[in-house]
Amino acid sequence: MSQEDATLEARLAEQEAFEPPESFVEQANVTDPGIYDEFEENWPECWERAADLLSWDESYDTVLDDGNEPFYEWFTGGELNASYNCLDRHVEDGAADREAIKWEGELGETRSYTYGELLEEVETFAATLRGLGVEEDDVVTLYLPMIPELPIAMLACARLGAPHSVVFAGFSADALATRMNSADSEYLVTCDGYYRRGDALDHLSKTNEGLEGVDHEVSDVVVVDRLGDDLDHSLADNQRDYDELVAEYDGESVEPVSRDAEDMLFLMYTSGTTGQPKGVKHTTGGYLAYTAWTSRAVLDLEPEDTYWCSADIGWITGHSYIVYGPLALGTTSVMYEGTPDYPDKDRLWEIVEREGVDVFYTAPTAIRAFMKWGSDYPEQHDLSSLRLLGTVGEPINPRAWKWYYKHIGDEECPIVDTWWQTETGGMMITTLPGVNTMKPGSAGPPLPGVDARVVDAQGEEVDAGQAGYVTVNKPWPGMLRTLYNNDERFLSEYWQEYSDEDADEWVYFPEDGAKIDDDGYITILGRVDDVINVSGHRLGTMEIESAVVGVDGIAEAAVVGGDHEVKGEAVYVYAIPEDDYEGDAELEERAMDAVLDSIGPIAKPEDVVFTPELPKTRSGKIMRRLLEDIASGNELGNTSTLRNPEVVDDIAAQVETD
Repeated sequence: MSQEDATLEARLAEQEAFEPPESFVEQANVTDPGIYDEFEENWPECWERAADLLSWDESYDTVLDDGNEPFYEWFTGGELNASYNCLDRHVEDGAADREAIKWEGELGETRSYTYGELLEEVETFAATLRGLGVEEDDVVTLYLPMIPELPIAMLACARLGAPHSVVFAGFSADALATRMNSADSEYLVTCDGYYRRGDALDHLSKTNEGLEGVDHEVSDVVVVDRLGDDLDHSLADNQRDYDELVAEYDGESVEPVSRDAEDMLFLMYTSGTTGQPKGVKHTTGGYLAYTAWTSRAVLDLEPEDTYWCSADIGWITGHSYIVYGPLALGTTSVMYEGTPDYPDKDRLWEIVEREGVDVFYTAPTAIRAFMKWGSDYPEQHDLSSLRLLGTVGEPINPRAWKWYYKHIGDEECPIVDTWWQTETGGMMITTLPGVNTMKPGSAGPPLPGVDARVVDAQGEEVDAGQAGYVTVNKPWPGMLRTLYNNDERFLSEYWQEYSDEDADEWVYFPEDGAKIDDDGYITILGRVDDVINVSGHRLGTMEIESAVVGVDGIAEAAVVGGDHEVKGEAVYVYAIPEDDYEGDAELEERAMDAVLDSIGPIAKPEDVVFTPELPKTRSGKIMRRLLEDIASGNELGNTSTLRNPEVVDDIAAQVETD
């Protein structure tokens, strides 16, 4: 590292707040700080500006119907179609030749669809589904990887008024069966396989295994041929080849079905504490308005932009910020099938440079991997097209934030650190990039119109600097309406009722711990259940992990609790050293010291275990349960959902020999 670089790194390390560049503010979609007061004073009518981003078949008569709390309804009386809003209206406005989706395959293949071409593809597949018998309100399951047929199928379903239920392609056969049974879904769109790090993966066999567990008749299965000659496969009697089917309906037009604002747009299943996944119901009007508004206000998207969210569409981030939000605004959205490090660790930056990406939205997990690989990879490419960076999925520690800011954004791009959930539909806590100061490690204030607070166990707001629980005290348009066929679970899992002298108040409880500062900025500390109880002291794992990852030489860390004879639970750290660093006694000591300095002796780790990898699911989430089993010496649980199951035995063997 040169002296100049070392000085820059030192300055960044000390800096705790960053202002958005004037050049960004000059062009930003939202620049007036008064928007917060305006939304508060004019709530809930303030959300009309979100609805105004859409085209309505019938105008709504009420912004918010709160007559049956907490089963709130938004834009009641209004009718619209999501597919029309994402496609037809842009074509009608003269944007038929603007690119809607740019797709990059794992092996380097590319496909591009203009808005006109995407509309034709969607109409053709909508006609196909209609020909198979799909009608309004039928739930269609989509078990597809990151290929263009996935958003095409989503928008085709929306066009027919048939809710879609996307099952992440990395999920197991059992997960597919469970979700199809829960949704009583009789239609499935899947594929023969897909590529991962250059290998052809057989997806159809997994699909067929899952179908054996579906407890009702599945009318039709449409199979996309992704792998060609790389995988020989045969189709069952009720399975049809995608290309052959759409050829039968090529050129047919399908009028978009007008849907009530409160009609279901899609189901998205998310993990439940009981082991049974929860079918989160999102509706057409409020969800689409909210994703369009947050895409414009937070991601600063304009129709002329080329925008890339690196999530998988199998997760809510992909639904909201690859498909519905960007396409509702007429933006060009980039899709990528593969992993960030294949065929080399500069793959993403090569795509950013080649496509001239303006806005890039990714996960802290990926950023920590970029850090580990080193800045040489992004420095090989011209990233000057980037205007805004974002993070999503988990809290980002300050050190990773600053690395992202310097090495990807060249200190010229604001970063929006966004907190939200499957259930919220869209972003809830984050800075507005054209308005707010950024504080690395802190998501920021609640968005205008979002009443998020940090409270204690009694529901009282905590003082600045204190930790508590995130609550949302007013409804918002993108919110889930209920859990599919389970209103009772919806109430018990998400809502707490507080009573005062005037009325009962329903408060949404997302089960995340947080703290708040004097400026109203909220720092997310992690799930409430991500807590270690050491000698009666409750310690958040996220806070300990942030301290460890703040150490030079440590790229990523996972903190878990393990059984301890005296303390009940003890802190165990599993850490990945950065390239060019050894996981030795010196690095372990510095990790210990960082925890002591940041939190105190009560949080001192019992052990720091260095490993080249952490066990992760195919979506990139660290499987802490397995690390807890190792720490406690328990029998290891199921590792079949991991993308790197072999690492679990390696870590366990290392712990045994230490």
